[in-house]
Amino acid sequence: MKANYRKIIRLKEYDYSRIGYYFITICTHNRAPILCNIICRGEHCSPKINLTKIGNVVKKYICAINEKYKNVIIDEYVIMPNHIHMILAIQEAGEKSIIKIIQQFKGIVTKEVGCSIWQKSFYEHIIRNEKEYYMIKQYIQYNPINWEKDKYY
Repeated sequence: MKANYRKIIRLKEYDYSRIGYYFITICTHNRAPILCNIICRGEHCSPKINLTKIGNVVKKYICAINEKYKNVIIDEYVIMPNHIHMILAIQEAGEKSIIKIIQQFKGIVTKEVGCSIWQKSFYEHIIRNEKEYYMIKQYIQYNPINWEKDKYY
């Protein structure tokens, strides 16, 4: 019988409430494409993202992060059909870590939608320098164009 355990994906001893920039990816449960539809994909046209009702709830609470946490800014984000990407910046040390912020974000979306839509946990990457920041920002901005290449689609 296989033991049920979760792989630890956070850095040990790292303080996730530290000042810095973090690249966050949150996936929907079973990667269900419930957040939006992307129209006119490909390199010859600009994709249009049509948010679903659930996608609009997600957008509302992404934007509310800046208001709820005075020391936090969502620098860039994109809502894709089955996941979201964001750059979350902690501008001054505070009580809340990115782990707590994302847990609360997922919880408030779940409460308004009426059921859990999220995969457990989330992916984070600590952005360590300006070059990396611009590469990630560009990746987020081009994500809708590259949607067809998503292996989970």
